[in-house]
Amino acid sequence: MIDLYTAATPNGYKVSIALEELELPYELHALNLGANDQHADWFLEISPNGRIPAIVDREAGDFAVFESGAILVYLAERAGKLLPADVKGRSEVLQWLMFQMSGIGPMQGQATVFRRYFEPRLPAAAERYRNETARLYGVLDRRLRGREWLCGEFSIADIATWPWIRRYDWSGIPGVDELEHLSAWMDRMVARPACARGVTRPPAPSRTEVVDVARKMLVR
Repeated sequence: MIDLYTAATPNGYKVSIALEELELPYELHALNLGANDQHADWFLEISPNGRIPAIVDREAGDFAVFESGAILVYLAERAGKLLPADVKGRSEVLQWLMFQMSGIGPMQGQATVFRRYFEPRLPAAAERYRNETARLYGVLDRRLRGREWLCGEFSIADIATWPWIRRYDWSGIPGVDELEHLSAWMDRMVARPACARGVTRPPAPSRTEVVDVARKMLVR
């Protein structure tokens, strides 16, 4: 059994999707980010950076793993799925996983924050993050030309990327409908039953609740 400590965010959904795809038994523990659960002493013992998601593998001596990318690699290796065993195939998946971790996630995260909370005061910053995220979407679109999945076979690279891309409207990223290959990939992701289940674990809050939580976190 794996304990999953998470919330309804793109990074959190990466792990719930992976657990559903891998069919690993897990228990969901939803943290209230607005109530500062992620900074409680007990959670910092699991996730030293005070961020979700994190897991504890009870079958491995209560081994804790934090950081969403590290969790995906751990789960894939544990199950022997979603990460190729050969050196080149593994490297390819990890490259695109890192692309999401270092590019899509940070840039789209900032695009969302500036659009929702700071754009009237800092319009140039808001535009900069939207444009950079749109550029990264173009990289994905070119990568997906002639490919069903980012690395040939469905992998943790796809799982890491989709929870962010599916929220492009909330972030205000322009031109997504014009990206034929990325749009087709998004349709394929939506059609996967495990992906559909994963983004309900935990259920998404209302947009009013999202804004309220974000405001509380921004003033800390």
